[in-house]
Amino acid sequence: MTNPFHLDYSSFGASPGADLPPADILEGWKAFLPGFDATHHHLGPLEIEVTGGNATVRTSVIATHQIAGAEGGDTWTVYGDYVLKLVQGNGWKLSSNTFRFKFLTGNTELPALAQARLK
Repeated sequence: MTNPFHLDYSSFGASPGADLPPADILEGWKAFLPGFDATHHHLGPLEIEVTGGNATVRTSVIATHQIAGAEGGDTWTVYGDYVLKLVQGNGWKLSSNTFRFKFLTGNTELPALAQARLK
């Protein structure tokens, strides 16, 4: 992962895309994802385009999040696409992730419940 790393989940209602230190991204995930009992991100198929020292990967993503026994249902699933950018230097490194939201299913209260479980 490059530093900075461009992260853009704006299509899902998040703040506009921004260039962030990887440590900040990881801290954000730590404040959210461990509140679920399980998560699974399924990617594919991968469409890869390489131009010189740059690559773009486009892929569908299904991200399922689970909290066992949650009132209203124990899963929340988000569907969309990732557009990943990579740069070649000392090996290939991810430099950008843009999420393109399509739709969601399941218990939309699970994200708030996951965050509350971490307090």
